Amino acid sequence: MLALFGPTGVGKTDVALAVAERIRARGGRPVAVSADALQVYRGLEILTGVPDPAQRARLEHRLVSFLPLDARFSVAEYAQLAHAEIDVLLTHGASPMVVGGTGLYLRAALAELKLRPPPSEGLREHWQDELRARGSEALHAELARAAPWAAQTIDRRDRHRIVRALELHDQGALQPPTTASELWTRETRHPTRLVGLVRDRDELYARIERRVDAMVAAGAIDEVRRAQAAGASQTARVALGFEELLSGDIDAMKRRTRRYARRQLTWMRKLPDVQIVDMTGQDPQRAAALIDCAPA
Repeated sequence: MLALFGPTGVGKTDVALAVAERIRARGGRPVAVSADALQVYRGLEILTGVPDPAQRARLEHRLVSFLPLDARFSVAEYAQLAHAEIDVLLTHGASPMVVGGTGLYLRAALAELKLRPPPSEGLREHWQDELRARGSEALHAELARAAPWAAQTIDRRDRHRIVRALELHDQGALQPPTTASELWTRETRHPTRLVGLVRDRDELYARIERRVDAMVAAGAIDEVRRAQAAGASQTARVALGFEELLSGDIDAMKRRTRRYARRQLTWMRKLPDVQIVDMTGQDPQRAAALIDCAPA
C-alpha cells in the first residue's frame, strides 16, 4: 500500500494522480481511499476540496461525498469503513492509495487503534453552544482547570480539539497519556509506504491563499449557506471555513487554514518511517518520480 499525507494546499491530489499513472503503467489498478474527516459529506465538495469529476475519472476515490449533511460521523466509524475498503481492494489485486490530510484518520485507516467513544447524545451540541457563546479561549481555560495536562497540548484557538477534549472529560474518557502513543508506532494492518509532502512555508501559504480564493469563486459561500439551511450536523460544521464563510469573513478562513496546515505538519513530524518529498518548485510528475512506487 501507499499512503500520501500532507498539509492542505500542498498538492496531494495532483501527486496522487501522477503516482496512479505510474502504477497503471506497470499494470496495476490504483484506487484512492480518502483519509479526510470532512470530504465524507455530500454537499461540501467545494469547501472540503473533494477531487472534481475530471480528477475522479483519472483516479477512483473511495469514501468521499457519501454522507448526508445532517449525519454525524466519527473516526471509529471511518476506521471500520476504511479497513473494509482497503481489505477488499487488496483481495481483488488493486493498489490502495490512502490519501489525506487528517492525521488521525490516516492512522485510523492504516492501523488498529483503540479509539475513544463518540460523544453521548446532546453533549457535542452543548459544548458547541458554549463555544459560540463564550469563545475558544474561555473554553480552553475551563479545560485547563479540569485537565491541565490536556490543555497544554491544545492551542487556545483550536475549537474542534477543545470541544472534543471537554466532551471526553464529561464522559470520563479523557485520560492522561501513558507511554508512547499507538498513533506514532510503526505498526500497520498491511505493509505500507508512507509519503509526506511538504513545501516551503511561504509557497504553501501562497497556495492556501489562492486555494481559498478559488473556493470562493467556485461558489463555496453558497455551498455553506445551503448546508446550513439543510441542517448540517455539528461534525460537518467543523469543516475549515464553514463558520467563517457563513459570516463572509474570507480572511479569517485563510488564517484558520494556515494554522491548520501548521498542525498537519506537526502530525507529519511525529509519523514514523515517512519518506518526505519536498514539493517546493516541483510539478506533480517530478514529485511522483521521487516516490518509489515499485512493489517492496
